[in-house]
Amino acid sequence: MADRLEAVLTEHATWLTVERGLRPNTLSAYRRDLRAYERFLRGRGVNDPEAIDETSVRGYAALRSSAVDDGSAPAPATVARALVAVRSFHRFCVDEGFASTDPSEDVHAPRVPLGIPKALSEADVSALLASVTGEGPRALRDRAILETLYAGGVRITELIGLDRADLDLEGGLVRVFGKGAKERVVPIGRPARSAIAVYLDAGRPELLTRGRAGPRTGDAVFLNARGGRLTRQGCWGIVQAAGTRAGLGDRVHPHVLRHSCATHLLDHGADIRVVQEVLGHASVSTTQVYTKVSAERLRAVYQAAHPRARTTPVTGRNETTRR
Repeated sequence: MADRLEAVLTEHATWLTVERGLRPNTLSAYRRDLRAYERFLRGRGVNDPEAIDETSVRGYAALRSSAVDDGSAPAPATVARALVAVRSFHRFCVDEGFASTDPSEDVHAPRVPLGIPKALSEADVSALLASVTGEGPRALRDRAILETLYAGGVRITELIGLDRADLDLEGGLVRVFGKGAKERVVPIGRPARSAIAVYLDAGRPELLTRGRAGPRTGDAVFLNARGGRLTRQGCWGIVQAAGTRAGLGDRVHPHVLRHSCATHLLDHGADIRVVQEVLGHASVSTTQVYTKVSAERLRAVYQAAHPRARTTPVTGRNETTRR
């Protein structure tokens, strides 16, 4: 018979799926972290959520932060993610009456350095988009995929989840379902609209007739070579292959095109609130990381172009200083 800890962890897993509607990848990460937490608690003889105290949570946080076998310490983001799962579990326990207090409330995660997304240059994006040649069904599909990822800044899961009913090519709009199944409508430009239209007309029908498409294909926009809905892994491979052909090496993956879309919008004067809406960020603070990228570019252009930004190495005076 399952003990109380196991039973409540199972209840929490169901809550994450049904109530919070987390994506499969996020659910898997939560489950991995909470399985490790369960092993830690059982090693301390704890098998009831009510018996978990702050000392136990701090001990687990210290364990997750300690060096591994090769002497390297886990990344702060890894430790922070593990503590997010633990906090979620304990808040659930209190809210559902499985425990009277939250022992994780005062345990803080390590500060995670704010990373700056690495966007492609506009020239690199052009090379990437031009790397797909030919007029076969897979080439038409791949061209439409690359154009859509860059034009709309959509996530890979949003792209492969598209159905034909989600497309308004005449209006230049695409409906996607983002994190937490949140729906949003994003605009796409003429090249992406054209690439999708050509693919739907001449590429998708041929892929669909190739074969073993089952009921899961539904009305999917992007199909694999067997006529089924394209998978995340399949889309990733398409983008990476295009990056290799364009001479960009392993710098290219689907999310890089999302970063590039956001950065280039801001570079060309788009309002940050508009970019937030396009990307589907819940908070504008998430979008603001892209302004750091643009600020670096702005500084580089300023240094190269403004006459009073350059100084001579000998005097330290501006080269164009007038007396």
